[in-house]
Amino acid sequence: MFELFSSGKVGEFAKHLAQDVARRYPTAIANSPDQIVSLQRTAEILDEAFAHTRRFLLEYQLGALGKAKLGRMFKRELREIGYDEAFVELAVAKLANKLAADLRGMKPGRPM
Repeated sequence: MFELFSSGKVGEFAKHLAQDVARRYPTAIANSPDQIVSLQRTAEILDEAFAHTRRFLLEYQLGALGKAKLGRMFKRELREIGYDEAFVELAVAKLANKLAADLRGMKPGRPM
């Protein structure tokens, strides 16, 4: 019983996150050689897409391994959708930061 989370649920959530990103920030815009959207707005879009990660972490009790799996699956989903590698790396880094912040916020003695 080392795995406290459902692999299927992590995959579903990764797919949901990637689809939400695609809905908010289509590949045609993200992959454009012209910087149509500022980096600040791109970060805001990703923050909006990641708004439900804390609830998922609480519900499925993801630890470090679960976080890593979610990041890998999210990366794969973004690539399959068609995002270029630069955007994929940016989005995955932003997700990792969000997950780390959410986990820090859930430590005992801290308000949720």
